[in-house]
Amino acid sequence: MESKMMYHAGHLPCPVNLEISHHPLSMRRVVNVVIAMERIKNSVAQSLLSPDFRDENLLSNLLESMIEERFVSEVFAAQPKFTRVGEHYCSVTDNQKRNLVLVQESLKLHAVMLQGGSERRQVQLNLSTYRPPVPSAEERPVALGIRGTDYYLSCHKEGTEPSLHLETVADKGVLQNITSGSEMTRFIFYKHDTGLNLSSLRSARFPEWYISTAEMDHQPIRMCAQATSYSTFSFQRQN
Repeated sequence: MESKMMYHAGHLPCPVNLEISHHPLSMRRVVNVVIAMERIKNSVAQSLLSPDFRDENLLSNLLESMIEERFVSEVFAAQPKFTRVGEHYCSVTDNQKRNLVLVQESLKLHAVMLQGGSERRQVQLNLSTYRPPVPSAEERPVALGIRGTDYYLSCHKEGTEPSLHLETVADKGVLQNITSGSEMTRFIFYKHDTGLNLSSLRSARFPEWYISTAEMDHQPIRMCAQATSYSTFSFQRQN
């Protein structure tokens, strides 16, 4: 089905009739047509008055303007990103009140029930908060680093399933803006508050996988394919 629109370009010998074979017209297509005609009016009006100017020349200029407009729009379209907006330190315990400690030999975080006098072994996390590409009232994107180190938690596949790792990030600037869907989303987790000071941490790269502790003491924290009681943590903000 065809639709017609008439555009009166200034300084042209007669109106220009445009026949659009696509229907219905979207607002973006209409805007592109108007932009193209404005460019013709401003840049080639004198050429249109020439007796040598043909319909083919008009069509060529029109298509060139539309293609250029589309190219510019696509090139400069904003990429959806996670943008860091703040950070603070916090200590973390799991649902069994176990603390997280760093085991240097394996470069893993373990959940351990610390006894009196050994609290200094627990790690504090540098929790960076992000503005998400799509706002959500239920979850907040975060990156989790270990205070006083260059280690950050990341989730990526090692074998057939996603697994939790500690990666060295010497340049913290690379975590300022993270493009959605990129490899860097391995550092992003969605923090979902489920109660008073209780939260779960879901991988942004593998949305069905959660950070979890093991049932047994002195075991490394890991990724779990579903939310369980062991994927619930309590965060205590520190100075």
